[in-house]
Amino acid sequence: MAGSIPFYQKNHRHYDRDYRSKETESKLSQYQTSSRYSAGGRTSSTSSTTSRIKPTYLAVDKENQIIGYVVPIFRGSLEFSDTEETRVRDTAAYMARRDLFTSGLEMERSEQTSRREAIRESAERISLNKRIYEHGEHFKCMNEDSLMHAPEFVIKPRSHTVWEKQCVRLHCTLTGWPDPRVVWYKNNVPIETLSNAGKYKLESRYSVHSLEINRCDFDDTAQYRVSAMNSKGELSAFASVVVKRFRGELDESLPSPRRKYGPVSEYGINFQTHIVDKFGVSFGREGETMSLGCTVIIYPALHRYQPEIQWYRDDVLLSPSKWNHMSWSGDRATLTLTHLNKEDEGLYTLRVTTKSGYETYSAYVFVRDAEAEVESAPGAPLDVRCLDANKDYIIVTWKQPAVDGGDAILGYFVDRCEVGTTHWFQCNDTPVKFARFPVTGLVEGRSYMFRVRAVNQSGMSRPSRVSEPVAAMDPADRARMRGTSAPWTGQIIVTEEEPAEGIVPGRPLELQVTEATKNYVVLSWNPPGEKGLEGVMYYVEKCVSGTDSWQRVNTEIPVKSPRFALFDLAEGKSYSFRVRCCNSAGVGEPSDPTEATTVGDKLDIPSAPSKVVPTRNTDTSVVVSWEASKEAKELVGYYIEGSIVDSNVWEPCNNKPVNATRFICHGLRTGEKYIFRVRAVNAAGLSQFSPESEPVEVKAAIGGGIPHASPAPPYGITVLECVCDSMVLAWKQPSFIGGADITGYFVDYREVIDGVAGKWHEANIRAISDRAYRVCDLKENKKYQFQVRAANMAGVGIPSLASDTFLCEEWTIAVPGPPHDLQIREVRSDSLVLLWKPPVYQGRDPVNGFYIDIKEAGAPEEAWRGVNTKATEKAFIKMENLKAGETFVFRVRAQNKAGVGQTSAVTEPVVALTKAGTKDIVVDVDDNGNISMNFECCDMTPDSKFVWSKNYEDITDPSRLTLETKGNKSKAVFNTPEEEDVGIYSCLVTHTDGASSSYTLSEEGLKRLLEVSHDHKFPIIPLKSALAVELLEKGKVRFWLQADKMSANGKVDYIFNDNALSPGDKYKMNFDKNTGVIEMIMDSLTPADEGTFTFQLQDGKATNQSSLVLIGDVFKELQKESEFQMKEWVRKQGPHFIEYLGYEVTQECCVILKCKVGNMKKETSALWYKDGHQIKADESLGFTEGVLKLEIAQISKKDSGVYEVVLKDDRGKDTSKLNLTDQVNKLITSTDEGIRLYTFVNYYNDLLQVTWHYKDSAVSFSDRIKSGVVGEQLWLQITEPTEKDTGKYAIEFNDGKGGLRRTVELSGQAFDDAFLTLFLSGRARVAGGLPDVVTIQEGKALNLTCNISGDPLPEVTWLKNDREITSDDHCILKFASGKFASFTITAVNSSDSGKYSILVKNKYGTESGDFTVSAFIADEAGGKKK
Repeated sequence: MAGSIPFYQKNHRHYDRDYRSKETESKLSQYQTSSRYSAGGRTSSTSSTTSRIKPTYLAVDKENQIIGYVVPIFRGSLEFSDTEETRVRDTAAYMARRDLFTSGLEMERSEQTSRREAIRESAERISLNKRIYEHGEHFKCMNEDSLMHAPEFVIKPRSHTVWEKQCVRLHCTLTGWPDPRVVWYKNNVPIETLSNAGKYKLESRYSVHSLEINRCDFDDTAQYRVSAMNSKGELSAFASVVVKRFRGELDESLPSPRRKYGPVSEYGINFQTHIVDKFGVSFGREGETMSLGCTVIIYPALHRYQPEIQWYRDDVLLSPSKWNHMSWSGDRATLTLTHLNKEDEGLYTLRVTTKSGYETYSAYVFVRDAEAEVESAPGAPLDVRCLDANKDYIIVTWKQPAVDGGDAILGYFVDRCEVGTTHWFQCNDTPVKFARFPVTGLVEGRSYMFRVRAVNQSGMSRPSRVSEPVAAMDPADRARMRGTSAPWTGQIIVTEEEPAEGIVPGRPLELQVTEATKNYVVLSWNPPGEKGLEGVMYYVEKCVSGTDSWQRVNTEIPVKSPRFALFDLAEGKSYSFRVRCCNSAGVGEPSDPTEATTVGDKLDIPSAPSKVVPTRNTDTSVVVSWEASKEAKELVGYYIEGSIVDSNVWEPCNNKPVNATRFICHGLRTGEKYIFRVRAVNAAGLSQFSPESEPVEVKAAIGGGIPHASPAPPYGITVLECVCDSMVLAWKQPSFIGGADITGYFVDYREVIDGVAGKWHEANIRAISDRAYRVCDLKENKKYQFQVRAANMAGVGIPSLASDTFLCEEWTIAVPGPPHDLQIREVRSDSLVLLWKPPVYQGRDPVNGFYIDIKEAGAPEEAWRGVNTKATEKAFIKMENLKAGETFVFRVRAQNKAGVGQTSAVTEPVVALTKAGTKDIVVDVDDNGNISMNFECCDMTPDSKFVWSKNYEDITDPSRLTLETKGNKSKAVFNTPEEEDVGIYSCLVTHTDGASSSYTLSEEGLKRLLEVSHDHKFPIIPLKSALAVELLEKGKVRFWLQADKMSANGKVDYIFNDNALSPGDKYKMNFDKNTGVIEMIMDSLTPADEGTFTFQLQDGKATNQSSLVLIGDVFKELQKESEFQMKEWVRKQGPHFIEYLGYEVTQECCVILKCKVGNMKKETSALWYKDGHQIKADESLGFTEGVLKLEIAQISKKDSGVYEVVLKDDRGKDTSKLNLTDQVNKLITSTDEGIRLYTFVNYYNDLLQVTWHYKDSAVSFSDRIKSGVVGEQLWLQITEPTEKDTGKYAIEFNDGKGGLRRTVELSGQAFDDAFLTLFLSGRARVAGGLPDVVTIQEGKALNLTCNISGDPLPEVTWLKNDREITSDDHCILKFASGKFASFTITAVNSSDSGKYSILVKNKYGTESGDFTVSAFIADEAGGKKK
């Protein structure tokens, strides 16, 4: 924005054109006036541009800082006619004109030109002085932290060669803020002027520092170092001074290159350096102080001669700092570590350099964690560094600690502190697991330090060592600030013009995602291509992939640097990003968006190392080596832990990651047995631990290696082929391979002359992996012996015994040589598989088959017998029908057209026995239809591997199979099963006792597996019930089905007439994945809902669907029922009938009309009507009982009619009607004694003859069946009714003049209702427990129990053969708790046989239960069975 001022000047005095002094303004005004006058009156051809104000040559930034000189970019030749050449030409012309013409006009012009130039130069000097003063004052007023930077050499000291007695001066120019302290060293020894008065002179003026050496002598020949140090760091520069004597024999100006040891021709002296009194392996703890020192003896000892002393840590040169103090006392070099941190752990090396060479000594320093402030808290992180520092953000990195305190580290907190303060602020609210974090929100120009703390479940660790201070500013600004500002540096900056105002910046360039984790994403870009724009800042925008909605991230404050870190992004989602530039003129167009970036850790935690092998070293140390992590990205290093066997206590062997795969663990207890494990670390975290190593005893190694660390010697050396100058050897693998896999073999040979063996010679320098090797450069017809050694990670084992003596002569036999490398696999009790390799020597013709021989171990040679009568072309065979438990040996012979060749070496004896835990390959088809072969091994070791093969050959086409191994299980998955996959598949587990198995995949088996795979690829979701419909409350319609089994990922699509339905006001969907119930609820049905409803189910690849057709009468009936249910619900919102109006007949033959009501309140009224006329207003009725009653005593014909009850209040009303016109004529009801049939007549007298009929026969009256008259009611009472009483009843009336007959059917529902009422009234009942017949052996006990019910409690009577019996010792009768009746005969005899009954009776009726007992004699029973 025009007229804006830099932020750092807002609180300071700043200037515009008024800053100039009165003298300057006067001269400028005079200059401008004269310039205008001259321009108006000049008539010569001299260009008018000569009158322009001379531009300043100082470059300033937007904050008015002088940053260098300006070289203007020339726009055209006319603009620069006011050059020195022009002035010379004008002066010459003036002289000529003055000599020729002495007119006053020319003299005046010349004086005006001279005066104008003088005024301009004077103004420039005043302006320059003023600007320099302002520049100095401005830097004094600025924030000190923003200018602080480490020392830097502008001019370094130069080396000099001088004669004796001459003086030499070394000088340099330094920058730095605060002003650095300068110290001069001679051969790393500080130079003290007081102790050498007059010899040295030190000066420091205006950043120029010098060392002057007076009257140089030969001892002044040395390397001089100038060291500059301030609070931001330290920097050194070196220069050599060579003092020459005035003698002819020493002409060279510089010494010759140094050698390790040897004479130096320049001086004629050979220095010998010895380092004694050495520091050893040292152990310290964080926070302590440690000193490392050695005594250095240099011979010959020259007066004042100083060697160069250098200290290294892990091959990195150390410089003096507040953490490292170095000293040299003349014969002892000392390094003091003032405050130990884990960063100080490493291999320390002292290097002593003389003119004749150098000598070194190294020892390791271990730094343990300080005591945790919180118990079980993790160790402190280490190596905190700052990367990619910019205006408002810095990336902080660190390394994870080796000690986690027993609980996994949850993450890390980053703290910052502004330089010059002691206040630490936490940068992240939640712990970050990634060992890298972008810190934002920094103040531009300020300097910061950082530290990191780890946290676990127990608490927080101690903070790490603080990082080096770093300033938050643009890298270009930082580079410029480190230099000295103009005019002293000579720095030249080319610029076109001042920053343009009012121009909107263009698009940012080259936007990219430089780092992406699950916690943050870092973007970087380049500023727009246009130059000279006013202060550009940036807005960052994000967009979720698949959408066009861009959201601004930094809505409030734009960022100043072309870097930005975005937090709070959803893990797993994909985003695109873009950036806009902005300034006071507005916001520019966005940059091109980035590719979609998924939020998540792109860097995976490394895999665990493997094959940890410990080897003895000293009495207190062990060498641990391991196999590096596979596919580990950005690996930081490894942590090693050790534990005494059976202690279960693991201690870290190093607290700083090591980059190698070999480490010496010190500080162990002599004589103890240790095991070790290793894990890898990168920025993403620490890997899982490797498998534990084999135990190793800590003691000095004698001969090297732990017992059995290196392999045992091979054996069985044979010759496979021989030509005139070479022989092919084969041998057998060692019986014990040592602590790691065999990596190769070494072959030695020696010549045997007249039975005397010569010296051994190496046949191969590099290890060979095969167990066959051609030894070349032999002599024909000479005899040789051979030996073989195996090697692994632990070293080379001892050699084998010398082989038999072989003659080196060319084979000419026609038959093949011996097969070799016989292997036995898949040993079972009745079978095994034998493999071999074809012979190297083919003979005259190619090999066309093999024969296999077998015999029992220990049997004589004559016991060899052939396994196959026909030669097999394959290099393997499966031998079956072996005798279990027998020990066998095998051999193989090859044949060609010439015949059968030599036999191979005999295999080792093998027992035909299936070992415990042996498993075979199992073929399986998973839910996705993938066909796989699975093998499990129970005897695996940490170094074991699964090796799959097809037809016992390596699988060369990896596209056919995908191999997966997890734990002790391995799986081979067919990618695209086809006919070419048919064959024999085998799996071998290394480092076991021969664990292996095979599976033969035939064409028929493949076809069957493909069918099963298809069923699994396209499965059907089973349904417990198909789609159905039901009505809910309020008339809602529920469509539902139930799936048998669905996972949490299952989903359902709801379809109506081929259109998908979605949840809303009309449709409510629910899917209970626990029960499999899927439902869709609709509030109501409309004519538009007539059609087909479908539920489509999908669970992974499994699918199913179910449909329901609702059209025509089915839909109309459902719609009608739904509407009715809705009306019912509305009705029940006010007073309503729970049970509609009905009637019952009492024992007194009174008819009671009653109904059950609900949702009543005090204001509710109930009105009774008969045939439309109100007969009763029962407003005072209490509705708590919920029943309204109307009693009609002695009902007659006149009481027939339509009765109605009306309920109403402010919520609504409800009605119920009952038609008693037909019910008055004939009725059936139940009483306490039984069922009563009754009817009504208009009148009754004694002359009326009444006859009752049952099934067209007159009823015979008894105590159980009676009749009677009550008023105008005629009745027939049936006591204790049974099924036999059902049927058609009739009543006939006859008054002498005529008759009338009425009938009623006592059956079906009428009988069931009356009988149920009678039963529910509490009639005595016998329920269950009694059999029809009991057959029991004499002498046995009989016990029967049945359930009794009835209210009041019934009387129980037991009968035998229709005669009552009582309880005694032989027959025990019980009735317990009014519920259970028991019948027990203690010892059954023949007299107990017969018919038994139980009779229960109360006032509502009687019921009985019968059973028969049959006793038999045991002998008779046996006879019957026979």
